[in-house]
Amino acid sequence: MSDLAIAAILATMILAASAISIEIGIASAILEIICGVIAGNVFHIHPTNWLTFIASFGSIVLTFLAGTEVNIKESRGKLGRSMLIGLISFFVPFIVVFLFALHGFHWTMAASKIAGIALSTTSLAVVYAILVETDLEKTSLGKSIMATTFVTDSLTALALSILFVQFNAYTILFAGVSLIILTFGSRFIKFFFERYKNKVIEPEIKLIFCIFFLLMFLAQLGKTEAILPVFVLGLLLAPFSETHRKFSNKMRTVAYAFITPFFFIKGGLSVSVAEVINNWRIVLGLLALKIGSKIAGIYPVARMTSTRSRMFFTLLMSTGLTFGTISSTFGLQNGYIDKTQFSILISIVILSAIVPTFLAQRFFRPVTQDMREGLRAVGEEGRTLHPRDADNKPVEE
Repeated sequence: MSDLAIAAILATMILAASAISIEIGIASAILEIICGVIAGNVFHIHPTNWLTFIASFGSIVLTFLAGTEVNIKESRGKLGRSMLIGLISFFVPFIVVFLFALHGFHWTMAASKIAGIALSTTSLAVVYAILVETDLEKTSLGKSIMATTFVTDSLTALALSILFVQFNAYTILFAGVSLIILTFGSRFIKFFFERYKNKVIEPEIKLIFCIFFLLMFLAQLGKTEAILPVFVLGLLLAPFSETHRKFSNKMRTVAYAFITPFFFIKGGLSVSVAEVINNWRIVLGLLALKIGSKIAGIYPVARMTSTRSRMFFTLLMSTGLTFGTISSTFGLQNGYIDKTQFSILISIVILSAIVPTFLAQRFFRPVTQDMREGLRAVGEEGRTLHPRDADNKPVEE
């Protein structure tokens, strides 16, 4: 099959995934991965060089965008308790999954590390979408969840960079250039933006992409990944993105319209449905370990943030998608896991984006004071009011 034929098929699937996502309210990333699974297992499409290249760049763009979503000012005020819960959120499932994969399934040391990292993540994209939908993003509870998610994702990026680094002379060069970019890059980007903003040719976005490609190239030479410095750069630019919405909207438009869909769909292409079916016990077992270890670790200490909404808080921290996919793809591309292990991990990542979200919204969604008054009022009329029927801001917890 020619490259253009593959591009046409995948573009059609991406368009369909976007439309279905809007209609049924499921994250487009999940549907794009599913489309990739269909394309690979039904149409027998295999990743091409151009698709692999775009997907690799897509993982970096997603990492940067995840960093820009973090509100540093709001997170700073809750950093102490968020740091504690975030550390538990990452390390408890990481250790449990790592040991179980290593000794229970007899995976290699490297594969077990990838499994631990991929299944210890929390999806910033899923969490943010749920908080907006439930009108919680501006509350104390919502800010605490976002701050804790930031800590967990930061540890994920750090783990991928440290656990799989292979030191050579270029590693030092990569670290040095990354340090320079993180020290001076955000200020230069702001200066560059002010000088060249509102131009049709979008030079500020080209500058960001230029930095990404430079870091990716040096990381490749240094036998490591550019995820950590890119994520930190996104964090440093988060206040700038918040105040310059036109810039951040342009970045999201370019990313979500073309780049990131190919990252998710390429991940789906590498999934073998037959392997998932043959290993369904492992899939369910690791999914239970991920969610169970998150609950066991986070729920007891979540009272520091909220008493009444501890399970809602814990279930949202159990979600996974973007960084789970990035970690699994990193493992496959570098030969740390095989296609079977990749298929298992991606299946769990998708399920972890759906199952905890459903449980949190269906059974543990926080109820506002206005909702409670509405429930009492309509209760006299003999009908039931579901919390999502009310359009009110939740009570600060």
